[in-house]
Amino acid sequence: MTLEENLAHKFKNKSLLERALTRKAYALEQHQQNKECEDQEIYRTLGDAVLKAVLIDLLVKSGCSTRGEITSRKKSLEREEGLAEISKRLGVGSFLKLGKGEEKQKAQEEPYVLAETFEAIIGAIYLDGGFGASKRTIMKLFEI
Repeated sequence: MTLEENLAHKFKNKSLLERALTRKAYALEQHQQNKECEDQEIYRTLGDAVLKAVLIDLLVKSGCSTRGEITSRKKSLEREEGLAEISKRLGVGSFLKLGKGEEKQKAQEEPYVLAETFEAIIGAIYLDGGFGASKRTIMKLFEI
């Protein structure tokens, strides 16, 4: 299966997904060769915000009734280890564009790299298909 099939989102603009999978070290190496390349950093910030909004929405709709309960459940859902596990299930590591040093260190297996990339992918889905597309993907991947 392709990453898009695993995500249940077919990108209209494939460059959004490509950027979400591009680590900063890879982009810097491309710039050193005078090639245009954008990294995932901004998408991670956007994806983090979208993920929080969707998780809170789903938790409220699933019956969480206090701020404390929502905060506690949301924190456990968005932990690095959990996001990294979702990325592993999706096979994200094999699609990452890593810098040479990251490749040597097997960064595609690092939980923080997988978690950050998951957030970047959510950001890319949001830019490609809007809040509804992001929410559908998150609902598919999280069991709330």
